[in-house]
Amino acid sequence: MTIILTSLAAAAMITCVALVMPALARPTLPFGVRVPHERIADPVVLAQRRAYARTTILAGVAAAALSVALVIGAGRASLAGMTTAGLGVACLLLYYRAHRQLRHAKRAGGWHEGRRQGVTVDTTFRTDPVRLPWVWLIPAMAITLTTTGLGWWRYGALPATLPHFLGLDVDATQPEPTTPIAAFQPAIFQAATILVFLAMTLVLLRARPDLDAARPKGSARKYRIYLHGVARMSLLGAASVTFCLMIAALQLWGLAALSSAWRAAAYLPLAAPVVGALVWEMRVGHGGHRLPALPGEEREDSGITQRDDDDRHWFFAGTVYANRRDPAIVLHARFGQTLTLNLGHPVTWAILALLAVVVLLATFGAIDLPQRDSLS
Repeated sequence: MTIILTSLAAAAMITCVALVMPALARPTLPFGVRVPHERIADPVVLAQRRAYARTTILAGVAAAALSVALVIGAGRASLAGMTTAGLGVACLLLYYRAHRQLRHAKRAGGWHEGRRQGVTVDTTFRTDPVRLPWVWLIPAMAITLTTTGLGWWRYGALPATLPHFLGLDVDATQPEPTTPIAAFQPAIFQAATILVFLAMTLVLLRARPDLDAARPKGSARKYRIYLHGVARMSLLGAASVTFCLMIAALQLWGLAALSSAWRAAAYLPLAAPVVGALVWEMRVGHGGHRLPALPGEEREDSGITQRDDDDRHWFFAGTVYANRRDPAIVLHARFGQTLTLNLGHPVTWAILALLAVVVLLATFGAIDLPQRDSLS
């Protein structure tokens, strides 16, 4: 019964996320396709939204029914997991299908023909950038210092061997000698987590602003508010991960039992930044487009439509970007609250090469990466 309920919950969650994704994007970027403001409510756009929602719901219902049938008939949870993964792939394909249909209609209808096209640049994002909200880093740092203090207090009473540390879990079947490095791995991981989230937040704050050429002033103001919120969510994410690592540390040092309940507790805090980011995105919209306009902003119209030729640099429904003439390295993708790298920039390929080297070293056992274990 538990497996059935888990499969149904997973199918429902994937379906709901897939249904929400188009609503999070800017109205001028339905399914990752740039359209003029006058075409936001075009019958073709509305038809694609309805078709996508209808087929996504049908796919979710079919996947849920198939998962239940496989669990009851075959009694194998792995088959239900494969069905859930298939639902995720199906939702992505449906999104891409709507993208292709809308892009074809846009080209065939000449939606940008006869319009003044351009882009808007706000130099104040360089001269007066959005500052890093350092105060929101305090929870993660406090949790890390608390964990380090507990480790220092507990270190003298530790046994000769410790369970193998897996990141957010420990494995008692693979003991290792008690050394300062082995004992303080959770604190080391916490410090690394803070540095990673800090670097990610700084990159986000320096990413190229996603502004609307038709409404430059209003979109710039809203984007600043959006960046403030996203930066705070990012640093709260660091606090959530460090808290998970602290719970794993309690198990490593024998201060908490190696039970399924404590293992689950080590993962539950990860839901906080995910839910927080979704709520913030639904409230303000991507780039802040849902924020209310100030007096006068609702009538703002520069007479310029966002340049249309940038569509040819986007691939896979607005998730991949490649433009050799664009100096930007990191920019906002057209798919949800995500960032992407400019594959036309040499620095991007240097980053990807570095990641490939890390993966190869981990594959051949030259370095150890955090592992994920089951809760059973």
